[in-house]
Amino acid sequence: MDFTNLLITVLLLLSPLKYESDVATASDDEDFFKTCSSHRCSKHGPEIRYPFRLSTQPPSCGAPGMQLSCSGQDTILDHPVLGSCKVTMIYYRHVIMNAIPLVDSSPHCLLDKFISVNQSTAVYRPHTLRAASLVGCSRDSIDTNQYSIVGPTSCLSLNNKASHFWYLADPYEYMSILPMGCAIVSKDIPMPYSYDKNGPNIDDSIFKETAKRVISTGETAITWYSSNITSICQQCEHEGRRCGFSSQRDQAFCQNHSPRVTIIAATSSVGTFIVLSLIVAIALYISLKSRYNEEIHLKVEMFLKTYGTSKPTRYTFSEVKKIARRFKDKLGCGAFGTVYKGELPNGVPVAVKMLENSVGEGQEFINEVATIGRIHHANIVRLLGFCSEGTRRALIYEFMPNESLEKYIFPNGSNISREFLVPEKMLDIALGIARGMEYLHQGCNQRILHFDIKPHNILLDYSFNPKISDFGLAKLCARDQSIVTLTTARGTMGYIAPELYSRNFGAISYKSDVYSFGMLVLEMVSGRRNTDPTVENQNEFYFPEWVYARVINGQDLVLSMETTQGEKEILRQLAIAALWCIQWNPKNRPSMTKVVNMLTGRLQNLQVPPKPFISSQNQLVI
Repeated sequence: MDFTNLLITVLLLLSPLKYESDVATASDDEDFFKTCSSHRCSKHGPEIRYPFRLSTQPPSCGAPGMQLSCSGQDTILDHPVLGSCKVTMIYYRHVIMNAIPLVDSSPHCLLDKFISVNQSTAVYRPHTLRAASLVGCSRDSIDTNQYSIVGPTSCLSLNNKASHFWYLADPYEYMSILPMGCAIVSKDIPMPYSYDKNGPNIDDSIFKETAKRVISTGETAITWYSSNITSICQQCEHEGRRCGFSSQRDQAFCQNHSPRVTIIAATSSVGTFIVLSLIVAIALYISLKSRYNEEIHLKVEMFLKTYGTSKPTRYTFSEVKKIARRFKDKLGCGAFGTVYKGELPNGVPVAVKMLENSVGEGQEFINEVATIGRIHHANIVRLLGFCSEGTRRALIYEFMPNESLEKYIFPNGSNISREFLVPEKMLDIALGIARGMEYLHQGCNQRILHFDIKPHNILLDYSFNPKISDFGLAKLCARDQSIVTLTTARGTMGYIAPELYSRNFGAISYKSDVYSFGMLVLEMVSGRRNTDPTVENQNEFYFPEWVYARVINGQDLVLSMETTQGEKEILRQLAIAALWCIQWNPKNRPSMTKVVNMLTGRLQNLQVPPKPFISSQNQLVI
């Protein structure tokens, strides 16, 4: 018997065994749901099913440490840290439960425990993706009618004796300027989760209602995790199927849509067996090929459910096609896709960016929605809507008719003339960009680092006011976090700060954006690119050194137009501020607040900075 015949014979012998194994496995899986049926402690109470179990059920009906019990009509969780908690809701698909602690030595100061005790355990941890900020004040000084803020409560027994009044505030509220005597004490107060067919409920009215429940009852949101179980069960819930556990296979599984076991009988036909094998192989290949896109889709969907969609509007792809007029009017191409001109149903012109070249597991889409989707500033482009449907993702922005600043700095023979950029307009544009960056760095509850400030990403509206755009590389961090960690350099060559290439220059922080701003302003003032391809030997031309030499020697910075004495002073003021911004040591660069002061102050008050670079020691091309 040759090897091929032997292999076929072995496969035929194994097929009935595999068939019997599949039948036995399906039968065992159905037995699990008969033994471990779902329960409720009351008619309207949360459903208790795997990975949770009732205390009266066998231990195999639930994951380790995930036992619930009934006390009258209440569903009770014995939390290792919070003690006995009344469970009010369980969102199995989102791995979140809402619970109210019942045991507390200070029943009127429930928030105290959320601040002073680490609530994370081996199984449970606070759900803080939608958290509130705790603000402490020495007096009742906040007008709660003007902000997404609730309070005050004066019950907290914290060590901060200077604060007697406490408020819960929406973390996305503009809180850069708090009243005197107020400070943010904590940014991680878990908020009860709420979800319906339209998505998470997170608008201002819902926030206030939820925050009042937190203050009055201590209701909180808890998420859970069990290795090799949580991810499988979440996938089951996403597919509309219940999750179970096989002790024999020691793994979680999804219940079949039909309790009837489907049997495919093994036959003695070698041809049939080979055809079935090929079908399985093809199906496996297609499954593996699509799994990566499905993982990205799930990641984006989980983000959208967590952050909500109350401000930018979510559109279907068919609606996006109508808005973009079937993608006929192309405006240009960006790093992550193509931009088209469109119009909303109310007649408002928009720009539609289709993320065709999506990389980084959908991170650029998440960055855009998580940053500009929640903020409003005169110098930041506004996100009006988005689409996430399968692998198709789109972002809809307000339309900027005068395109990007890059086309005015470097006309390249187009109809656009650089003569538009007179010194006064340069100052207006630089000041607008600086104020937008100041808001990103200091004006939000979370600091937003852009990491790609450059002329191409500065758009001009109908009045030529600058607006910062393209937040695909942005990173969010706490306002008090001065240093961030990145695995790779971000940005565009020529605008990337030295510390992003090597940590020998210093730590990565918001000062990295300041460097990019400085390079942008120097290009706008001089009309020259910081890396000029027309210069044959780049080693003989270092752009900042060229600008610095002209500032020191009092030479004109703009060679393409005649300027008055007043205009020369404006250009010198812009150049000095920019040279401060591109200091190689991040500690020597000013904050954007100081940059705004430099641009609005008097030239006589500005000192020329030290050389912001290591001299090339070559003859300059001037």
